[in-house]
Amino acid sequence: MTKIVLSRGNIAIDSSVDEALLSPSSTTDETIIELKLAGICETDLQLISGYMGFEGVLGHEFVGTALNGPFAGKRVVGEINCPCGQCVYCQRGQTSHCPHRTVLGIYRRHGAFASKFSLPSRNLHVVPESLPDDLAVLTEPLAAALRIPEQLDLAGKSVLVVGDGRLGSLCAAALFPLAGELAVVGKHPEKLQFAKELGLTTYLKDQLPAQRKWEVVIETTGRKEGLEFALPLVEPEGVVVLKTTVAGPHQLSLAPVVIDEIQVIGSRCGPFAKALEWLVQQGSILQPLIEKTYSLHEGQEALAHAQKPGTRKILLKPS
Repeated sequence: MTKIVLSRGNIAIDSSVDEALLSPSSTTDETIIELKLAGICETDLQLISGYMGFEGVLGHEFVGTALNGPFAGKRVVGEINCPCGQCVYCQRGQTSHCPHRTVLGIYRRHGAFASKFSLPSRNLHVVPESLPDDLAVLTEPLAAALRIPEQLDLAGKSVLVVGDGRLGSLCAAALFPLAGELAVVGKHPEKLQFAKELGLTTYLKDQLPAQRKWEVVIETTGRKEGLEFALPLVEPEGVVVLKTTVAGPHQLSLAPVVIDEIQVIGSRCGPFAKALEWLVQQGSILQPLIEKTYSLHEGQEALAHAQKPGTRKILLKPS
C-alpha cells in the first residue's frame, strides 16, 4: 500500500499497511477508494512549503474505483471538503466553510496520493463511462475554475487570466465561452501556446499593452507577487479573483483597492457535476495540459518535476 507522505517539510514514500482501509466498518459512511490516477496541484506544492502546517498523505485530485458503499465497483471522483453536517454553516449550505471539516490531503485527512484512501460516500460522484481516466482526474481543478461564474457574471466582460500554468490554463479553457473577451498573460511562450490554440489573446508578462485594463482579473499564479501584479490591471470598480493560496507572508498596499473601489473575491472549490458534464462534452481540449505520469513509488521525482517552472500537469498512478 504505497503512499506519498509529507512530514516536517520532507517527502517520504511509505509502504506500510493501513488496516482500516483493508476492512472498512459497515457502520461508517467512509468509502474506500482504490486509486487509478491522481494529479499534482499547486496546493500540494504550497503544503510542502509549509502552508496549513499539514502533515500526512498528500493529494486531493483523483479518479479511482470505489471498493465499498453505494458506488462499489464504480469509477468515482470526490469533493475534498468533509463537513460535520451539523454546524450553522452546514445548515446554511456553506459546507465547504464548515469550521469542523476535514479536507482531503490538506487538513486533518490523509489524501489521495496512496494506493487506497477514503472519503465519505456523500462526497463522491460517479464518472461517466465515456470519460477516460486522464480527463476525469481533472474534475477537481476544473470545478474550481467553474466556481468563478457562480460568484460573478462574466457575460460581456473583459477578463484577464494571470498565469499560464495548470490552473490558469484550465480557467482560460472553462471561462472564455462565458466572457465578452478573455486574454491570458504569462511568462512562458510555450505554455501560452495552449491558450493561443483556443483562439485567445495572449501576452508575455513584460509585453502587456500600456494602460490596458480589464473588468475582471483572475490571479492563478500562486505566487506572492501575483496580487501585486494583478491590481494595476483591473479597471476602477472591477473585480480581482484570487484562485490560489500562498504559503509565505507578503506585504501589499491595499490603497488601490479603496481608491479604485476594486472588489477582491476569494474563490475555491466548485461544482463537480458541472465539471464532469463539461469534461464529457469538451474535455479533449485539455489533453495538451498533461505532461507526464509517474508511479507513486516515484513520488519524490514527480513532485520535484511539478515544482520546475514551466511544468504542465503531472499525474500519479498506482505502483
